[in-house]
Amino acid sequence: MLVDELLRRYAAGERNFRRATLFAAELSEVNLSGADLRGANLTGAKLVAANLSKVKLGMANLTGAKLSVANLSEADLSAANLGGADLSGAKLEGTFLDGAKLTGAIMPDGSIHG
Repeated sequence: MLVDELLRRYAAGERNFRRATLFAAELSEVNLSGADLRGANLTGAKLVAANLSKVKLGMANLTGAKLSVANLSEADLSAANLGGADLSGAKLEGTFLDGAKLTGAIMPDGSIHG
């Protein structure tokens, strides 16, 4: 899926983007609040300062994604792969991370998850 198509469909009110392929997509500063991206491939995507509050990202692949200062409040990241992702400065209040893979991820406080 192309970024322009995703944003156009989101603006039109669509929220179901399950299993979308957005490999290395540039999505910095976008608003995708409430979108369903379960199982999506966001490997290496740039989501810096994106509004991802209440987004469903369960089982999504976010390996190496740039999520610094993103708003992930109340997002569902259960069983997501966040290996090597940059979450520095991200808002994670109420975020569901059950079963998420965080190996090598840079956490909001700047520490690296072991």
